[in-house]
Amino acid sequence: MDRTHSGLDQGGYLGSPQRRRLFRAGVGSLAALAAGGLFAGRVAEAKPIASPAEVPVVDRVAVRVVTDSYHHAFERGGTIAGVQVQRLGFAVAPRTPPRRTLQNEWGLALHIESTRGGETRQVLFDFGYTPEALLNNLLLAGIDASKLDALALSHGHFDHFGGLVGFLDANKGKLRNGLPFYLGSEECFCSRELNVPGEAGSFGALDREAIRAAGLTVTFAERPSVIADHGFTTGRIANESFERVLSPTRMAVGMQGALGCAPEKLSEAKRNLTVVPDDFEHEQATAFLVKDRGLVVMTSCGHRGIVNSVRAAMRVAGTDRVHAVLGGFHLAPHPIDYQRQTAMELKKLNPDVVIPMHCSGEAFIGIVQAEMPNRFIRSSTGTRFVFGA
Repeated sequence: MDRTHSGLDQGGYLGSPQRRRLFRAGVGSLAALAAGGLFAGRVAEAKPIASPAEVPVVDRVAVRVVTDSYHHAFERGGTIAGVQVQRLGFAVAPRTPPRRTLQNEWGLALHIESTRGGETRQVLFDFGYTPEALLNNLLLAGIDASKLDALALSHGHFDHFGGLVGFLDANKGKLRNGLPFYLGSEECFCSRELNVPGEAGSFGALDREAIRAAGLTVTFAERPSVIADHGFTTGRIANESFERVLSPTRMAVGMQGALGCAPEKLSEAKRNLTVVPDDFEHEQATAFLVKDRGLVVMTSCGHRGIVNSVRAAMRVAGTDRVHAVLGGFHLAPHPIDYQRQTAMELKKLNPDVVIPMHCSGEAFIGIVQAEMPNRFIRSSTGTRFVFGA
């Protein structure tokens, strides 16, 4: 599919290809252009990965489940298959009655902290459904927004970006100037309608103005790319297995004021349409290559298929060693036989651990427990998983 763009944007569109070319010149050019008032927002392209040799290797990566739909205060921690599992139960302190507890909701937000030698990187990956749950849980987990090195969005669904605007408002003046905001493509900005039977209606749109006002640098990663020096995205995930892409949402093509997506920035197959069933070409998996352990692959929803997603990460990194697969696998809507087939194919990839979250579904969790009992780890809001030494 043609993913190139043509023409120059004469308006205030954030993702102009002209601006992208300018920003590839570097931060100095960014500052100069901003001073000259030549654009209304900051845009860049993530550093592409041309070969496995360019994939970063880290010593350790820790993933905190900031927001998800499940929390059990008595879930046990410990070490499973070399993964440290650190649970967050009750928010209590000496001589002070508790005032807060972790909040659960339909959505996902993850905090990722990676280390390589003496350097550390922190990324907030997705933002859950509401800012109330996100901000509450960030506070209880002790996560300082001022220390973040990047923000990242897996795909343009409200249960993954709904908390973003409230997070940006609550952290005005705290986030680093020009903080990178990684996302797959212009499709992330398209307005969407929920297409679930009996639940039709608006599913929101990513707020371009809030991103501008927060001073973020929108960083497109349409191909396999480096994230915050330590991790990488898969780029577009090919549909190359038995897995089927469901379309729980419809994507509206076009702009309404500052909301929506610019048609000319979409693929030729979509730019002349009005409404498109989501095929999630913009959704990507995020991965880290951990020294002596292998790949840690995160799929926030995995609409393109969890097996397809892991294979894409393996191909980018040039390795068949998978340490962990975690995140939403979007299997709950599928028939049980399909879920069982997915588990069997995932098992063939031989991950050390599998940690289903969000939209994976209890039926699939049960299958993984039965088929991979020594590899399954139950997720819980607040839990921190540490991969590596």
